[in-house]
Amino acid sequence: MRASRNKKWWLTMRSASRWLPAVARTTGIVLLTIIIVFAVFRATAPFLISSGLVRAGIENALSDWTGYRAQIEGAPTLEFWPTPRVTLNQVTIREPTKNGKVLGHVDSLSADFSLFAALRGRAHFHEFHFLRPVIYIRRDETGLIDWTNEGLLSKAIERVETSSNQGMPISKDQDAVIGMLTIEDGRVEMTDDRSGNLYKMSSINADISWPRLSGAMTAVILARLNGQDVKIDFNSAQPLLLFAGKSVDAKISFSSPLINWTYAGATSISNLSALAGNLDLSVPNVPSFLAWSGEHLPAADTLRNVSLNADVAAIPNGLRFNNLNFKVNESAASGVMDLSYTTSGKPKISGTLAFDQMNLNPFLAAFSMRLAADTAIDALLNGNPLQRLDLDMRLSSNKAVLGPFQFDNIGASLLVAGGKAKFDIGDSGFEGGELTSHLEVTQGDFDGGGKLQISIHDADFGGLFTRLNLAGPLPLTTGSLDLSLSTSKPIWAANLSDVAGKMHFTSATGSFRQFNISAFRALASEKAFFRMSDIADTAFDFDSLNVDASVAKGSVEVHSAQIVGRNETVMLNGVVPFRSNALALSGTMQASNPANATELPMLPFFIGGTWPDPVISPVTTLLKKPDQQTQQ
Repeated sequence: MRASRNKKWWLTMRSASRWLPAVARTTGIVLLTIIIVFAVFRATAPFLISSGLVRAGIENALSDWTGYRAQIEGAPTLEFWPTPRVTLNQVTIREPTKNGKVLGHVDSLSADFSLFAALRGRAHFHEFHFLRPVIYIRRDETGLIDWTNEGLLSKAIERVETSSNQGMPISKDQDAVIGMLTIEDGRVEMTDDRSGNLYKMSSINADISWPRLSGAMTAVILARLNGQDVKIDFNSAQPLLLFAGKSVDAKISFSSPLINWTYAGATSISNLSALAGNLDLSVPNVPSFLAWSGEHLPAADTLRNVSLNADVAAIPNGLRFNNLNFKVNESAASGVMDLSYTTSGKPKISGTLAFDQMNLNPFLAAFSMRLAADTAIDALLNGNPLQRLDLDMRLSSNKAVLGPFQFDNIGASLLVAGGKAKFDIGDSGFEGGELTSHLEVTQGDFDGGGKLQISIHDADFGGLFTRLNLAGPLPLTTGSLDLSLSTSKPIWAANLSDVAGKMHFTSATGSFRQFNISAFRALASEKAFFRMSDIADTAFDFDSLNVDASVAKGSVEVHSAQIVGRNETVMLNGVVPFRSNALALSGTMQASNPANATELPMLPFFIGGTWPDPVISPVTTLLKKPDQQTQQ
């Protein structure tokens, strides 16, 4: 059996050895012939192909593409190894009229071309390389790019503009082959008719892959924008529809040292309300970003970094940011926010945001800064936002701070509309109690003044004074404060002398630190003057405290301050100027129980000087005759 198999194998090999050399020889001859023909073809190509043909072909190609007239000043340079390639210098594309406007200029343009097509008198180009191109673009009032002059690109865009079919319905003759575009050290200038601005981007280096008009496009662009290096990544399966102003799916990323964002979803260059996708954005340095963008935002120095992620969806006249998560400095928030436009065309931001912790300073700073006179709606944050846009925000936070003050479980609202701006804290924990407040900037282009109302109930003012490290004989008590202030001047121009209002404070039991009432009465019977620090060795316990005061002309006028202690009651009234930190108060000290009036007679006195160590002058001692004081 084994001998039989070996014999069959030997016969098969002997048969193959007869025809293998013949196949190898034939294949070698064919390959050698192809190589010789290719080499001869390459060697003779420069003599067979006219440089004028290639030059005219690329001029025609550029003219057909743009609908403008291409002018080439330099002589073409042809290369045939490793691939046929033409290089043209000083290429200008302009309107086909005398002294027509220039669409673009290229220092040097290179492109691969088909050798066989060129031999047949035709020029087919691909793999374009543009060196130092300059492109001028105009964006019209509708937000569309002005693709004029009936070129291949404009015709294809016009076709998809007028079609209801989203499948890029262009004819076969319009579906031109593009290939790979490489841009080196380019520049783009865009005139925006909608805003009247001129936008410039320089030092552009890009690789753009667009096989044909009906195909997908990917682009990576490196450029310099307003002095900063930026990178743009773009990817869309339907770029032609995008250029026509229609909504298409795309992914766009923008990266720079000052701002980074990525958007994936439906987008349109003419209508932001067509957006429907996911947006991820971060600004690592807000003040630097605002300076770079030329915008102004009140209290921007309190903002360090901002980041957000949201699902963007179109709503009537605007956009909605669903599943919004963003971070400001170290504060994170989540919620829903809408960006829309009012019937007058003014932008409006509304929504509900929940913070883990919040700083109220930027919100209130927007009310106190001078507003810009210009109220152009398009400049969204160019100036004070109280004039630039309407707001209707609901805010909540587990923790909030306003300067040295701290709040718990705060619920607030910010409303800017109809010439009024309001900031309300509807509910908040404050020093163990509750706080509500209302801040309003009144009508008259926000020049009519404003008012502030604060109501605090059952708060630990003693703990607050201690935490703020305030000096002097202050009450350590749990109490309630009602404060109402207003000014007729613009808030940004008003000072303390322009503010007027009322204040009412009440509390139950507590104590005045650094106020020895027994030492007060003893010194009052002995001395004509003594300081508050002379009686600061102990505290004065009281059962109730009531203060009624008004604010006007830079001073607090105390109408009535009653401190009821177990044995004695202190009554005060007078003036406390803001600027000088001074006191001018008259008061009396008397028995809380009239039955003890003989033991604790009424003691009138005057308090003057500066806080926290004013001078006390007992009136009875001042009225004594000099000989009576000497006898004492």
